[in-house]
Amino acid sequence: TTFLSTWLTYILEEWTSVENHCLYYISIWWVLSIIFFAPLLIFMSTSCCLNLLLYIYKRKNGLDEDFSNKSWDNGRFMVTSILSKFGKLWHGYELHGMEKIPEGPGLIVYYHGAIPVDYCYFICNLYIQTGRLCYSVVDHLFFKLPGIELLFNLLPTVHSGRDESVEILKKGNLLGVSPGGSREAFFSDENYNLLWGNRKGFAQVAIDAKVPIIPLFTQNIREGYRTFGKIGFFRWFYEHARLLLIPGYGGFPVKLRTYVGDPIPYDPNITAAELAEKVSCSLTFLMVHGCQVSSLTA
Repeated sequence: TTFLSTWLTYILEEWTSVENHCLYYISIWWVLSIIFFAPLLIFMSTSCCLNLLLYIYKRKNGLDEDFSNKSWDNGRFMVTSILSKFGKLWHGYELHGMEKIPEGPGLIVYYHGAIPVDYCYFICNLYIQTGRLCYSVVDHLFFKLPGIELLFNLLPTVHSGRDESVEILKKGNLLGVSPGGSREAFFSDENYNLLWGNRKGFAQVAIDAKVPIIPLFTQNIREGYRTFGKIGFFRWFYEHARLLLIPGYGGFPVKLRTYVGDPIPYDPNITAAELAEKVSCSLTFLMVHGCQVSSLTA
């Protein structure tokens, strides 16, 4: 940071012909802003660029908004290939145990990293290798972000709630959800704590749809991306405002390995609370024994 701020101060002095110690503090502020908000900026810029490519693809081929149309397949393959290659180049991304995912419907439950790029790489690799789409439950605030509408429709997302999720599963689709959500993303740490609270709605969805639950965990996702959630002010701000504005940092080129756990089959005699606890234990086991899972599925 000191080197970058000193270099930036020199550049500002050359451009502005101003020799002032204030430039040093301005440069520090710029450097820190870049570090703190780099993951968000990268996410937004990448999403907008991919959305622009899809818009060009749509105009060139005269497509409508029916994303189930086979004509969109090439565009979908283009986007997933770009994201998959980026994950491979930057993080050496690997996916282990994909053969455990059933051919029919299933609810995929995953640990939510500070920035869930691992889940994004997972759904991209799933599509490239099997041709299957995985719907994703996301926060409704993401639907208000400008410039990414085509991307969110091409890689389908859900935000309407339990009934829509059940309907998607009953149609034979895969659906991904993180019970911890933004709270787990912001306030979990390198110990990979599951911050689910009393959430068991995902378990009720699986019961209502009569589908298995497939646990999913990515090794090193917390080493690659982190947030300032341990600072008390940010925790207070989130609990009162519920806005996704807690700064993060990272994008470190660490190795990411995603492990698919053994499916938990549908059981009509189990309650949602019992199923949620069972999934929590299964995901925790996957976290602890990820390396062993890798050796078994290699």
